[in-house]
Amino acid sequence: MNADKHTRIIRDLAAELGFDHCGIARAMALDADARRLEAWLQKGMHGSMKYMENHFDLRVDPCKLVPGARSVVTLLLNYFPRSQQAEGAPKIAKYAYGEDYHEVIRSRLKTLLQGIKINIGEVNGRGFVDSAPVLERSWAVRSGLGWIGKNGNLINRRKGSFFFIATLIIDLELVYEDPFAGDFCGTCTRCIEACPTGAILDDKVVDGSKCISYFTIELKDLLIPDSMQGKFDDWMFGCDTCQDVCPWNRFSTPTNAVDFDPIPGILNFSTSDWEELTEENFKKIFRHSPLKRPKFEGIRRNLRFIRQAPVSPG
Repeated sequence: MNADKHTRIIRDLAAELGFDHCGIARAMALDADARRLEAWLQKGMHGSMKYMENHFDLRVDPCKLVPGARSVVTLLLNYFPRSQQAEGAPKIAKYAYGEDYHEVIRSRLKTLLQGIKINIGEVNGRGFVDSAPVLERSWAVRSGLGWIGKNGNLINRRKGSFFFIATLIIDLELVYEDPFAGDFCGTCTRCIEACPTGAILDDKVVDGSKCISYFTIELKDLLIPDSMQGKFDDWMFGCDTCQDVCPWNRFSTPTNAVDFDPIPGILNFSTSDWEELTEENFKKIFRHSPLKRPKFEGIRRNLRFIRQAPVSPG
């Protein structure tokens, strides 16, 4: 009875905090996921993201992140925007229109854990959002929230894939969902065919070292490889191509989270607006934005690259 009651409390708290979906799975080692991750790393598909090699054992076993862990609570927060960028503007991934989701969700997770302690008692736990060794998408599937698409994203049958995924690991026994058993991508290969750099491979494998998001956000080099010239399709920060073409995203609806409302003017920033932006103004405008991650010089590098003429064959 306590597990039922505690589960209802957590679901209610999550809804009050604006999370769109809440799934719960029993904490356990993810052995199959560990083997897949290890193979992916051995093939070098993480490029220069060496941090992904760190804390391997923590990534695949929540009990090593939270001693005595019993449950993994997975939360989805919709970020699909109400408005789109102006035609011809250097493209920005939709998740970066507004405030940095790390800051927004980290605050909500902290409030959720506090609410759990107030309503249930002393519960130990930790919240994670894309910045710690947690396999969020695997836990989302185990929590019944959706399946992993061919583009590597979590897809929800009712709402598509434009979601942030957050994880709360706690030492409390709860009522658990059945893992999502289906795969509704079927024979569709739109994401594979549309990927500008051919980063989406068979068997739901994404070569991160070929992804536009990797080059425009994670890559710290001053130069982007010449082999990528003419392939970015005007993406200056991140890339949404594989999500934009996904049929399931016809069900996407605008987010209710005002934190993700576009930064004033950002949707209409032209190439010249970006070129004329000073570092001082960049830091001021984007101090709470994901765009601060590659820093001013990274954005300038990306902008220069997408304006270059494609390399002629031969």
